[in-house]
Amino acid sequence: MSIEYKFLFAYVLILISVYISYREKIGLEKEILINSIRAFIQLLILGYALIFILKLSNVFELFGILFVMIVFAVYTAVKRVSIHDGVKIAFLSIFLSSFIIIGTLVLTNVLSLKANEIIPIGGMIIGNSLNAYTQTIERFKSDVKNNVDLIENLIALGLPLKEAFRFQIKNSIKAALIPILNNLQTLGIIWIPGITAGMVLAGANPIHAVFFQLVIMCSMVAVAVLTSYFATNLSYKKILWSI
Repeated sequence: MSIEYKFLFAYVLILISVYISYREKIGLEKEILINSIRAFIQLLILGYALIFILKLSNVFELFGILFVMIVFAVYTAVKRVSIHDGVKIAFLSIFLSSFIIIGTLVLTNVLSLKANEIIPIGGMIIGNSLNAYTQTIERFKSDVKNNVDLIENLIALGLPLKEAFRFQIKNSIKAALIPILNNLQTLGIIWIPGITAGMVLAGANPIHAVFFQLVIMCSMVAVAVLTSYFATNLSYKKILWSI
């Protein structure tokens, strides 16, 4: 069999996941299956689209593509976690955090305005922002729901609204940072990043590859912190309407 089609055997792993979800009544069978097929289609389209995208040099076109990524991230976030005024909160959280990180990298010349740099790195930053947002809001809603009586009592006693949510905000941000901090702690020992390995295999200086990956990891941590911060500070006034 041609190597181009061997990847289809990876879908055996999807079927295993679907089976476990079905057996344990988790209820994610349909979502796992549909999203895995959609991922294949999206990657197939991306493979051909990159031929065109990586030739772009106009700044407005590059940032236009990043903006489209942000819009799709917001759409995904709103579908994943429901909250009152969710579109506005998701957009501001993801847009502001991604804009700050990408803007900082560009202004410091760490990242150049070239399609082969800003598009893939920007996509990683926006994707990590999406993950941080959904994890933060999901945990925030859960913690507030479990402590709603205590929060209402604190508010009734005259405590400022944000202070009444202090512990839930802190726990939500910490929960959102667990995955990226795990990656940061195990970087180079357990988790071997594809970009570092790819650059070394392509003949790049290993030190340059390491430095580039470190920039990416720092960006991932920063965008997760900023997104969680924006998400909780924009939603705490409306969170009680969402549980």
